[in-house]
Amino acid sequence: MEAADRKLRIRLLTIAVEEDLFKVVRRGAADAANALGVEAELDGTPDVSAQAVIALARKALDEGVDGLALNISESRVFAPVIAEAKARGVPCVAFNIDADKGASGNLSRIVQDFAQAGRVLGDRVVSRIPRGAKVLVTVHDDGVSALEERFAAVCEPLKAHGADIARLRVGLNPDRGASVILEALAARPASAIVGTGQADTEAAGIAARTLAPKAPYVAGFDLSPGITTLIADGHIDATIDQQPYLQGFYPVVQLTLFLRFGLAPSSIDAGAALIDRANLESIQQLSRQHIR
Repeated sequence: MEAADRKLRIRLLTIAVEEDLFKVVRRGAADAANALGVEAELDGTPDVSAQAVIALARKALDEGVDGLALNISESRVFAPVIAEAKARGVPCVAFNIDADKGASGNLSRIVQDFAQAGRVLGDRVVSRIPRGAKVLVTVHDDGVSALEERFAAVCEPLKAHGADIARLRVGLNPDRGASVILEALAARPASAIVGTGQADTEAAGIAARTLAPKAPYVAGFDLSPGITTLIADGHIDATIDQQPYLQGFYPVVQLTLFLRFGLAPSSIDAGAALIDRANLESIQQLSRQHIR
């Protein structure tokens, strides 16, 4: 255990670090660090490369960090670097995604239950669209375990509703993604677009704004100032919040308490709160502050 008066250094590492969602993770980590008197830094790769995150983790170990929080975005590849960290006495927890659900050797995970969240959103969508409707379900990238889990779970109630489902990859830039969606809709019109992540949900809302007033129904995942504005303006019906502030705050708390006092980290479900125009007002201001 570390002396309480030594300033611990904690590093959080993620894929897609430039997404608005991770601005909220960064705010949560900074608030926890300030409260506990430690240093916490969020770093990552702008793409979805797990290997790039692993390289950053090894770099952090060489720089002498005391604790690591990792976005374990891909299965069966993080265990070696987590074992290396353990051998150096550096504890690891997972945040945002834990593709191996603890099997990589991390002490805990602060992540959404993606399957449950997907079913919540799918149920919302089927209550708003006709049976047998054509639906476009988007991802910002293929092969990201969280998006794949959400995609599969969203599709369960849609299939039971007789929906004709098509899948589309749109990338991490919402404006470019909107263009991809508009092109897809021109080739195959759909009654609804369902996002599985922040960038593609925002892209779907932008596309719907372009097509208004004859736009498809849109719902999706995550929050950003752009998504809250699109909900307020009626272009997105609803989104599922995974509370990324918690995903930054709790890893810093858990690693600090473990390093100082040996208190074991515990896993936390980051939730599946549904946000629409009915509860948007208070959340909009918090989104601008990078808290929601």
